[in-house]
Amino acid sequence: MEETYLLNVEGVKKKILHGGRGELPKLQDGSKFTFHFQTLKDDFERTVIDDSREAGMPMEIIVGKMFKLEIWETLLSSMRIGEVAEFWCDTIHTGMYALVSRGMRRITEGRDPLEGQKHRCGMGNMFDYHSTGYDDLDELQRTPQPLIFILELFRVEDPSAYKRDTWAMSKEEKLAAVPVLHSEGNRLVLRREFAQAAAKYQEAVICLRNLQAKEKPWEDGWLKLESLVTPLVLNYCQCQLELGEYYEVLEHTTELLQKHNDNAKAYFKRAKAHAAVWNEREAREDFQRVAHLDPSMAAAVKKELKQLGERMRKKHVEDRKRYQGLFQSSQG
Repeated sequence: MEETYLLNVEGVKKKILHGGRGELPKLQDGSKFTFHFQTLKDDFERTVIDDSREAGMPMEIIVGKMFKLEIWETLLSSMRIGEVAEFWCDTIHTGMYALVSRGMRRITEGRDPLEGQKHRCGMGNMFDYHSTGYDDLDELQRTPQPLIFILELFRVEDPSAYKRDTWAMSKEEKLAAVPVLHSEGNRLVLRREFAQAAAKYQEAVICLRNLQAKEKPWEDGWLKLESLVTPLVLNYCQCQLELGEYYEVLEHTTELLQKHNDNAKAYFKRAKAHAAVWNEREAREDFQRVAHLDPSMAAAVKKELKQLGERMRKKHVEDRKRYQGLFQSSQG
């Protein structure tokens, strides 16, 4: 049975296409909707703009996290699990759709949804751009119009029932997650699962960096968080050394040393990365800084310098043989 009625929201009409089951879900801040959606123009052809099934990726929204298209939270809140419903939404609710769609399309294309954006509100970003990069979305920006959303709700999860994405966590949740992630990373290192360990350390760093963004740089709150970030970055770099991602190590240790130029461990890891990519002069300079900053690491530095010397001598011999072979073949 199709029943058309107005939600208690101006500019919205709802038509149930397939009834759901049970009662309306009980929602709280942090609850997560998972659903498929189809967006259509309100024209004779009912032109399809987006279809999450074609993209192969269901949509997720966290309640209370100010999703750019706020009306979707309202629409989903009126649905039961398994329900399919069609919503007509007037222009007052659809003005941000072009930006939301642009981000979702970038994600399905494997691109950064925030690529090139300035740190401003959504409406500010709209005025920053002459084009979204998609012709149909540019038209929606130029001529805002009513849209039709067909939603199918799969599940609603309480905050405790799923692993929260970092951006969806409160300040307290982020702080609580950091030692857990740190410990999980350490456990994975002992099992030599370095890629998985690196991901744990990286997630913990992201939690802390998000919190740091709300503090004044170099003041007490910022410094306290920075003291937690540093060992996590060093652990992450150690994993990357084990994985052979030497340029990744060079990037992160250099960034760390720009803030903390007396960190012997950061110099040591950067030196090892330099050595691995044949930057002999830079490696020697960093190893020497390590010995100067932390005499207790002198024996380790001596061992690394000896290995570096042996590797460089071997490389020079091999290079000489290669050049001689090239020269002889060109003479022949």
